[in-house]
Amino acid sequence: NRIFEQLIPSYRGKPQAERLIYFFADSYYQIKNFYLAAYRFENFIKSFPESQKIEEANFYSAKSHYMMSPVFSLDQEETLKAIDKLQIFINNYPESSHMDESNQLISELQTKIEKKEFEIAKQYYTIFDYRAAITALDNFIAEFVGTKFREEALYYKFLSSYEIAINSIEFKKLDRLKDLKELYNNIVRYYPETLFEEDLIKKMKNLNLKKINSLNLKNKLVRST
Repeated sequence: NRIFEQLIPSYRGKPQAERLIYFFADSYYQIKNFYLAAYRFENFIKSFPESQKIEEANFYSAKSHYMMSPVFSLDQEETLKAIDKLQIFINNYPESSHMDESNQLISELQTKIEKKEFEIAKQYYTIFDYRAAITALDNFIAEFVGTKFREEALYYKFLSSYEIAINSIEFKKLDRLKDLKELYNNIVRYYPETLFEEDLIKKMKNLNLKKINSLNLKNKLVRST
């Protein structure tokens, strides 16, 4: 890396400069200085747009941003930038040998974004704000269709709905218990081998279906009188 840095000024404007500047950028990638790697690869792309190495430079520039993506709990600006860079690469080089890896990297980054948003929604349940939890989890499920966290999101929606239902005032309890039962049925229908099966069954037993039927009968009697 230091040798390339020393050599480049002497070769600017010469045929060897293109290879030296590419290797200089790559040397930053190899020593895991991804910030400077991305910067140097992007400079190479601007300086040598017709280079035979332009595809490689674009890929490793994008991958450098992927490598800088932080853990899900931190700000995800770099993650979004990496997704954007990798998508541009895929669009520009659909026949690239790096296509499979690029798609895999985007998938990993997208999962990280989803994980962060799911944890934010779940946090409302953690702080006992069950109504906000239901709204946030519904929004999450709607925004990230097909997310790997959908099953868990539905589970925490069930838990939040459960807490609201069992603590409801009497005349609202029946409808909320019915909604909870419907949510339970949806979870076990879509995820028959759900990891949360034991807890879901336990809570449904706690509801005491006889009490639901009793409330239903009581409501009918009130309406009839």
